[in-house]
Amino acid sequence: MKRLEEYVRSIPDFPEPGIIFRDVTSILQDADGLQLAIDSIQECLKDVDVDIIMGTESRGFIFGVPVAYNLHKPFIPIRKKGKLPCETISQSYELEYGQATIEIHKDSIQPGQKVAIIDDLIATGGTVEAAAKLVERLGGEVVKIVFLMELAGLNGREKLKGYDVDSVICYEGK
Repeated sequence: MKRLEEYVRSIPDFPEPGIIFRDVTSILQDADGLQLAIDSIQECLKDVDVDIIMGTESRGFIFGVPVAYNLHKPFIPIRKKGKLPCETISQSYELEYGQATIEIHKDSIQPGQKVAIIDDLIATGGTVEAAAKLVERLGGEVVKIVFLMELAGLNGREKLKGYDVDSVICYEGK
């Protein structure tokens, strides 16, 4: 059986020279790769007491929903601003060039609920840091954060100090 890393397509000099783009679509396009990715993320949660699985738009949905289904847990989507129909709370965060805002429904988490956040990639960590703040503002507890891939050279874990963070694949560079 292939290792998960073998399913990842690496594209040099994209989006700019010196960057190696790690393409998750090559995992999704292969049934064995997809199954291995979901199983590997789920394995990171095997000893975690969790009530809710959350995922960030959009690839966090792809990997979070099957894990939630397998664990028989609810899935809460973390969306870009203006995409959710009911009352929301929002959290802004810094991007390389500007700012972004994410939201969740105000009634999606009850105080004391234990939440695992799933996303495809940690780069600078800003999106998931904002997601964790949303959970905490509603009284939830972030008990685990799982990424399929990590770009360790961008130091995203620094923003997530104090959280239990796992990545299935870790690349040393950017």
